[in-house]
Amino acid sequence: MWQLLKFITMIISPAPYRLLLFLLMTLLSGVLHGRAVRVASIPIELAGSYIIIHATINNSTPLRLMFDTGVRNTIVTKLNAEDSIDLNPGIRKPIHGLGSGRVVSSYVSDHNVIKYGKLTLTGKTVYLLEEDILGLSHHIGLDINGIAGIDLIRDYIAEIDYTRKKMNLYRHDKFEVPKGYIYKPLIVENSKLYINLTLLDDSARIRNIKMLLDTGAMLNAWFQTVRSDAAEIPERRVYARIGEGFSGEMCGYMARIPQICFDKYCFHQPIVVFPDSATIAGIISRSDRDGTIGNELLSRFNIIIDIKNKALYLKPNHSFNNKFKYNVAGIEVIQNGNIVPVYEITNIWKDSPAEKAGLQTGDVLIEIKGNKTYTLKLPEIRGFFQQVSGQPLHVVVDRNQELMDFHIDMQDLLNNP
Repeated sequence: MWQLLKFITMIISPAPYRLLLFLLMTLLSGVLHGRAVRVASIPIELAGSYIIIHATINNSTPLRLMFDTGVRNTIVTKLNAEDSIDLNPGIRKPIHGLGSGRVVSSYVSDHNVIKYGKLTLTGKTVYLLEEDILGLSHHIGLDINGIAGIDLIRDYIAEIDYTRKKMNLYRHDKFEVPKGYIYKPLIVENSKLYINLTLLDDSARIRNIKMLLDTGAMLNAWFQTVRSDAAEIPERRVYARIGEGFSGEMCGYMARIPQICFDKYCFHQPIVVFPDSATIAGIISRSDRDGTIGNELLSRFNIIIDIKNKALYLKPNHSFNNKFKYNVAGIEVIQNGNIVPVYEITNIWKDSPAEKAGLQTGDVLIEIKGNKTYTLKLPEIRGFFQQVSGQPLHVVVDRNQELMDFHIDMQDLLNNP
């Protein structure tokens, strides 16, 4: 049959018909040779370790969403004046999440149509927050409208290629895992994805741990501190504000642990987080999980997620051996403005090099190490605060319309080995 089609292509005319037949042959080739059918290839942006994709909802204006495997459905967190979205009739519903306890009000709508490029998904639930409590745009440094949850990939095999910056979706029939990937059983519970890993903690105990997969968490991992079997918090640690959840602020300790392993692939001295017990008590009490693996660690692999067959496949990529870094300066910054960015300090960690240097919350960064901040992107700003060079970091800030110079002693309080 294949040879017959090839012969017909050679003799048929005019050219447009030959092109049409060639495309048909290409499709048949995949079927005849047992190749998996790729449903979509969705371009992704990487902002730090956040995965950003583009979508429309019910023919809305284009929206920029963060892909988050820790969330079930699509959540619209912010609409600009120029954005429009027409959701189906719905109801109001509170959202609870990881944080200090705040309840967020939302509007829930069913049976919506979401498009990611050429991929069309129907019958989808969308949450619209009544208040932009996450402030994703300020924290990511891009104009972000919301979150795409695992509802996007539930019916497909999803390949997240951090190297080529693509998310490829495949049908399940005839899919073969490419060479070089390791297999990990995927635990699926209440639309959450978990895997079992091996941890060597600070007391030299080897422990098997159950961890949530969360591409929306911009950290390596966090571990529960509530149950009696909790991992021991290392003595050398830094207390910090970890991030923002649906229910508010998350705080805890940051420290290095000896080792965490995905079977044969081990990370030595990764920097992880131990949240305050008050922050996570509610969520841990409803689960037997030991913590969360974030996208800082996951992005060191190219990954394939098969929810239907409960399988995860991982292959180290170009980032696998990168050094583990953290916010040595102890400065938290958000971005205001899109055309001309303005970087405002929103928090200074207690006893951090930045606090000792005299920087304050509310200071606006004007210059870092001789670079005008309006020429830099938010990940670049944060990159300066992670450098341990042996030299003080020079910054210029605007404090109440007065320019002030500071020199930050970039001392690694976690004793980078």
